[in-house]
Amino acid sequence: RTIKVHARGELVQKCSPGDRIQITGIFLQAPLQGMKALLGGNTPTYIEALDLQRNKKRYQDIEFEEFSRQIDYDLLTTPFFSADRTNDMFTRLAKSIAPEIFGMEDVKKALLLMLVGGVTKELHEGSKIRGDINICLMGDPGIAKSQLLRYVSMLSPRGIYTSGKGSSGVGLTAAVVKDALTNELVLEGGALVLA
Repeated sequence: RTIKVHARGELVQKCSPGDRIQITGIFLQAPLQGMKALLGGNTPTYIEALDLQRNKKRYQDIEFEEFSRQIDYDLLTTPFFSADRTNDMFTRLAKSIAPEIFGMEDVKKALLLMLVGGVTKELHEGSKIRGDINICLMGDPGIAKSQLLRYVSMLSPRGIYTSGKGSSGVGLTAAVVKDALTNELVLEGGALVLA
């Protein structure tokens, strides 16, 4: 379900499509005009936003100072982080993705590489090769594919998890929906556009 939010003033452009936000506002009915006002019935509703907070930060909003305050430097000098144990940091980081799921280390390593991303290359003729990594998980039912992807979508600042009906080809890119207020057809972005 969706509901319209009216933002004014400094709340405008405080977030972008795909952000997870928390809105404080007033739940109101949209005024009906013309024949619809005389007939009554269901009136469309909206939220008049008073405050808007983003739940997940974007990469550019994360500052190193936040992490440096949270790091316990005494812990870094313990034998847990000694040189012989940090040689296989890639495997240790991969195992930390969805630790409740046993095994599947190759899949977890692929998901870790997807989270970190690759390097964008710019060729000498001016064209660019994107460094994004895409993954398609296929396998038998019940082997925690959805749980792994749901975990990764929570880690990623702009991650959106879709499955089933919402992941059709059209649903991922865009969808045409009917506006409740104006009865006009409008184009809404899908999960790939929002992420």
